[in-house]
Amino acid sequence: MTTKLATGIIAGLALLLCGCAGPQQKSLYGWGNYQDQLYDHFKTDGNGKEQQIAALEENLQKIRSRGEAVPPGYHAHLGLLYAAIGKEDQLVQELQTEKSLFPESTPYMDFLMRNYKKGVTK
Repeated sequence: MTTKLATGIIAGLALLLCGCAGPQQKSLYGWGNYQDQLYDHFKTDGNGKEQQIAALEENLQKIRSRGEAVPPGYHAHLGLLYAAIGKEDQLVQELQTEKSLFPESTPYMDFLMRNYKKGVTK
């Protein structure tokens, strides 16, 4: 095999492989910086709940403005942060939103609401 032929084959394979790589598929959900916020929440043992709420609300507005879908668990996490600072009405609203977006989460969202109400009434 000659050098020119080998070079031609390698160049052809490289072009073929590059042609197979299409544009990246768009993510199903608009994550924004949610994963970073979640990491910070667990890294700091949940301290700074007001700042986390503000960051999540800002990220939620960005996700919506881009027309992306909110990822599963986003509203539930936000609701639990609201509950931690005593805003039960916001907790219920966020858990209801999570249920409407992800009906498969209904049993768990109902569980969270029941147990939060038990903890409040004790």
